[in-house]
Amino acid sequence: MQDRGKIGIRLGRRRVASTMAKKTGKPSTDARADARSGRKNAVRRGARAGEHAAERVAEPLAELLTAWFRSAARDLPWRRTRDGYRALVSELMLQQTQVSRVVEKFEPFIARFPTPAALAAASEDEVLAAWQGLGYYRRARFLHAAAKAVVARHGGEVPSDAEALRALPGVGRYTSGAVASIVFGARVPIVDGNVARVFQRLEAREGSASDAAVQAWAWERAEAFVAAARAPGVANEALMELGATVCTPAAPRCSACPLRASCRAHADARIDEIPAPKTRVARKDLVLVTACLRRADGAVLLEQRPRGGLWGGLWQPPTVESADGAELSPRAAAELLQLPSSVALHARGEEPFLTTHRAVRFVVFAAVVRGAATALSTRGRVWVKPDELANYALSNAAKKVLARGG
Repeated sequence: MQDRGKIGIRLGRRRVASTMAKKTGKPSTDARADARSGRKNAVRRGARAGEHAAERVAEPLAELLTAWFRSAARDLPWRRTRDGYRALVSELMLQQTQVSRVVEKFEPFIARFPTPAALAAASEDEVLAAWQGLGYYRRARFLHAAAKAVVARHGGEVPSDAEALRALPGVGRYTSGAVASIVFGARVPIVDGNVARVFQRLEAREGSASDAAVQAWAWERAEAFVAAARAPGVANEALMELGATVCTPAAPRCSACPLRASCRAHADARIDEIPAPKTRVARKDLVLVTACLRRADGAVLLEQRPRGGLWGGLWQPPTVESADGAELSPRAAAELLQLPSSVALHARGEEPFLTTHRAVRFVVFAAVVRGAATALSTRGRVWVKPDELANYALSNAAKKVLARGG
């Protein structure tokens, strides 16, 4: 009875409100509430409709890409045998590095560290030495730490779950999604520069792929794309392959694109405009004075850079920063590098080297010393013979400096 009474009171109030609305010409409070509720429901229905529409659009694209990929996929070593560890290694190697360089380094790295346990048990110096030539050595340290976490948390097996993968050191949303979907078939999205570029051109979405708004938008498109795919791992890999080989930043091969008929940027002749180029930060100038010292047996004198920072933990000829650069005399350079006066340096010119954030200019000096020159093995400096050099991780910049100091 109480419930019926309450219902009656509510109905009575609505009737009164309705009557007042007719007299005043203003909508009742309940009517306004119903209108707001109706608008919210309409928005929700619209959002759901938008999601369904995106999936309906994504489904044929996913199937077209999947069919194209089966015949167009490159023969890459990490694709020949699928497992979580090989995928994790390849994905970290491929970040900001050309595929051709990773192809050269991948199999030797796997041969040296065939399992997460083998990689976890290695020293950092061993890992960095095996990583030589790939650059961005922070990735090697992340991979090393991830292998240790896999051993400690997952019994030495790379997990299949995207969230568990993302909890590993150095593994972000893209890498975890790539490994989980491509290797284990998980229905999770992926977005990298290649993927974002494909989506932007398909819908003529303006802006740089690095913009936060474009990134969020691209992840939404990737969600719809993978949700519509019959084989999510194959579709995701096909999407990356299209961006890497056909829908490239410059000179895209639109005639070979399986999605050309659906591409708004192509239809509008705006392929060259989309995406907008990333705003680059001006590089800082850095002048480094370096000495390439060699013994008669071919050994070179090396020192290890401090951990962290530019080329952190890698080996190099004795080097010091100096704004004076090429204006230094050989004797002044020797003093700056804390070399004994018996070492007669000779100027070998300059070696420029560009990094992401710096324009480095090496001012190179060189000398050949007599005997064992053990007195030079101080402050962490060591003589390294030619057959031992591969065990020391040197940056590409250090290799260029050694070649100039020859």
